[in-house]
Amino acid sequence: MTDFFTYIVQNREQILSLLLDHIQLTCLAVGLAIVIGVPLGLLISYTKGLNKLVLGIASVIQAVPSMALLGFAIPFLGIGVLPSVIVVVLYSLLPIVKNTFTGIQGISPELMESAKGIGLTKPEILFKVQIPLALPVMMAGIRISAVTAVGLMTMAAFIGGGGLGYLVFSGISTVNNAQILAGAIPACLLALLVDFLLGQVEKFVTPVSQRNADSKKRRTHQKILLAACGVLLAGLLAFSGIRSMVGTPTGDTIVVGGKNYTEQRLLCELASQAIEAKTDLTVQRKSNLGGTQVLFNAMKSGEVDAYIEYTGTAYTETLGHPPVSDVETVFETVREEFQDQYHLVVLDQMAFNNTYTLAVLPAYAQAHQLQTISDLTKINGQARISPTLEFMNREDGLPGLKKAYGLQFAEEIGIDGSPRYTAIMSGESDVIDAFSTDGLLRKFDLTVLEDDQDFFPPYYPVPVIREEIYEMYPELKAVFDELGPLLTEEAMQEMNYQIDELQRTEREVAQEFLKAHGF
Repeated sequence: MTDFFTYIVQNREQILSLLLDHIQLTCLAVGLAIVIGVPLGLLISYTKGLNKLVLGIASVIQAVPSMALLGFAIPFLGIGVLPSVIVVVLYSLLPIVKNTFTGIQGISPELMESAKGIGLTKPEILFKVQIPLALPVMMAGIRISAVTAVGLMTMAAFIGGGGLGYLVFSGISTVNNAQILAGAIPACLLALLVDFLLGQVEKFVTPVSQRNADSKKRRTHQKILLAACGVLLAGLLAFSGIRSMVGTPTGDTIVVGGKNYTEQRLLCELASQAIEAKTDLTVQRKSNLGGTQVLFNAMKSGEVDAYIEYTGTAYTETLGHPPVSDVETVFETVREEFQDQYHLVVLDQMAFNNTYTLAVLPAYAQAHQLQTISDLTKINGQARISPTLEFMNREDGLPGLKKAYGLQFAEEIGIDGSPRYTAIMSGESDVIDAFSTDGLLRKFDLTVLEDDQDFFPPYYPVPVIREEIYEMYPELKAVFDELGPLLTEEAMQEMNYQIDELQRTEREVAQEFLKAHGF
């Protein structure tokens, strides 16, 4: 717990900023869900033929896994706030629509006849009788949706939407429990607070006839509490909005992206700081995005202007070529086809090669005399491997590796990100995939197996820039030409280690490195 409190103190400004983003995003999503869901619930209450259809569609949406729905949304809505909010709105609709419908249908027919008998029109019956009586049930649905939305909104960080999920995803990728808790605990407390406040609203809107004597006495206190909370929420949203406007980049701005693991967040920060140091450009960072395809689609749609890709990943996963080991062939193919097919400019390769590798515990390597990947054939069908999901589904990953080396594994359990390191350390896995510059290899003192058949293609990092941005700002080439040779394998391993093991931030590690090299 000491590490947790230390992390909170050292990163309090970032945590507060992400908390405000999370509140803003959640309020926006829940507000839109109410605006859409309540009228929809009222509509199907009056149109019997629609209720099964609408509730059925809402139930199907609720049954789709949230990350799958987010994945479907990215090609159409891009990355950032918009797809995050829309996905959470879709998940929030079912409780609101269903409770609105249930509340209206639950009103007794005798009461409706009485309302008609005293001469009330249909709109008057709706607003003076049905909605007031159904409001407690409607609020229960809104309450469920709001609490669920707080938790769901953590996934916004997966596609650059911000919020507390950024700390959770970053903490998982670096095996930093303090960082995970710094994102999870505020989100949990926020959900509990939302549940409590909307519970008070639910009691407050309960008709007088349905309250007991004690609850009537508490009405004044509820008014004061809700008014205070309303003022506080309005103040937080106003402050968050002002902060967003003040923090909006002005002048010439480019967006630099990065994937969702340590080295990619570090490269994003190194590139961003180098550009800001050597040019007059302002850089907006969008790091910690999902895998390769999320970031590449953001480049194609113009939501990201530049990022650093690996030649092997571009050659095999993006362009679909079978893996080859020739460095120049891979690089020239990527450069030409990115330009011709996607209008993306690929600059010169940087110094280090962050190739894939396999790693095992030293004791396991010693027990089975493992030094190379070929040595794994001696224990074919016995070892358990826990690769990342991306590695499991790439031709330059596990499928191609098994064919090239004739490997068989007892179990293949996909575990995304750094939890695979936790799995091998706890004895639940025997082999994992890794990048050669991973700081976690050093942190956990794992034995790296040599790719003795040169299966893996070269993975040299290359800056990728949208063509129109490159033409507008040709000075970017000079920045990356100066930065590239400095990023050796030793330098990257050391910086990754400082982030993964010493729990330093990408910003401060990048700043220290660049300052030491004259930026």
